[in-house]
Amino acid sequence: MSQHRSLKGSSTIAAKRNVLKRFERVEVLKRRNQWKEGDRVIGLRKTKPDA
Repeated sequence: MSQHRSLKGSSTIAAKRNVLKRFERVEVLKRRNQWKEGDRVIGLRKTKPDA
């Protein structure tokens, strides 16, 4: 019996995510100089992942 495709390891998943986690959004904003230390992490502006 074969294994269902949703149960395979994460190493085989190479699709690009279009939704970032909060810490990833902060990193993107830091790189763009749109976020500085002390800014709130709640209600961040929308960001798109780097291509």
